[in-house]
Amino acid sequence: MSCDSFELDGFLRLNRAAVTEFQAALRLLAASPSLQCLPTDASDAAAGALYVVPSDLGSVVCLAVERALSIRGWDSRVPVWLRTLAGHVRVEQCCGSREVRGGACRTAPGSLTFHLAEGARLIMIIPSEPTPMRPEPPPRSVSASRVGCLIDQFLLQARFFLDSRQAETGARQLISRLLNLESTGQVLPGQVRPTLDRRVKRAIELICSQQDWQFDLSELASHAGASERNLYYLMKRETGVTPYRFYQHCRLVRVRRRLVDCQCEVPHISHYAADEGFSHLGRFAALYREHFGELPSETVQWRRMLLDKATGKRAG
Repeated sequence: MSCDSFELDGFLRLNRAAVTEFQAALRLLAASPSLQCLPTDASDAAAGALYVVPSDLGSVVCLAVERALSIRGWDSRVPVWLRTLAGHVRVEQCCGSREVRGGACRTAPGSLTFHLAEGARLIMIIPSEPTPMRPEPPPRSVSASRVGCLIDQFLLQARFFLDSRQAETGARQLISRLLNLESTGQVLPGQVRPTLDRRVKRAIELICSQQDWQFDLSELASHAGASERNLYYLMKRETGVTPYRFYQHCRLVRVRRRLVDCQCEVPHISHYAADEGFSHLGRFAALYREHFGELPSETVQWRRMLLDKATGKRAG
């Protein structure tokens, strides 16, 4: 799975971050001020990328590391579901150590240590803490493949979320299904590993891989091996979005990646937007906020805040 087509690209929070910055982000995310990120090699590579999809029931988090890292002192008051998407990941708790392999596993509450090999990608499903009105049910033993299937379904859907509310609903639904699976053992209808029609896959591949391509439905349909009408309805049926809306979404994601990467004093937001064909800055900002739940300037400010924390600067 290439970084350019990763399903969670629309939820990138940090990219090509130094180890100190990556650590500052994880401390905020885990609410663990003593958490440590420790490189396990002599590489000069950046630590990696961080993706976050929040909801009121908890968060879906992905760690994508460019170098081998150990993450120590992740104190969790709730169980966490884990799934490895790429590379090697090992998790340690007081009860022992285990590899996080192709299916999925669940940790118990407590202190976690993660060992991620270079190039590893780890999905973490972190529910919010139970309340007196929503106590945590005793867990049942469930199939790792069933949990993995639910996570895979979410990842496929996430690629086509076109606004922040859809994303929150998707994350909430995933966590609710996982909690339901553990409390009842029941598998809901439709919980199968997702697939896309090959013609839809071809269309998506063209849109994602050719950044300078100008939208042309006739050309896209010819590449996909379908009529324009058929491709339109196939994409709408299988992804929930039209070809043009997905094309627009990919352009917004590319701008977001540049803003997340931006460490300059004055970010050239209008320049980045224009490079992707957004000539009206006000319209672009509204689309960006609809998609990502924040303004472009807020994306840059979050990265700056992390840089300040990593270097010990005081805000303001």
